[in-house]
Amino acid sequence: MRWLSAGLLALLVLLQYPLWLGKGGWLKIWEYGRQLEAQKEETRQLEIRNAGLDAEVRDLKQGYDAIEERARFELGMVKQGEVFVQIPDRPASADKQP
Repeated sequence: MRWLSAGLLALLVLLQYPLWLGKGGWLKIWEYGRQLEAQKEETRQLEIRNAGLDAEVRDLKQGYDAIEERARFELGMVKQGEVFVQIPDRPASADKQP
């Protein structure tokens, strides 16, 4: 009877091994699920970024306002006949002088 119990236990362990640790086992499925969720999150972030870039491209194609805005803020350009005045921020220590 003891040999029969040991044999059945060994058979049970052998049957459980592929279920838990095999190629399509629960641990692999769990890991694949975790990787899938991470990939979905990355895809969502990239879709948001792509939507912003698409909107920016449409703005640049449709009118000159977006081009003018970029020229002003990124390149520091001004229109002809326009005066550019820049007021620098004063450091905090300069405000406390008597």
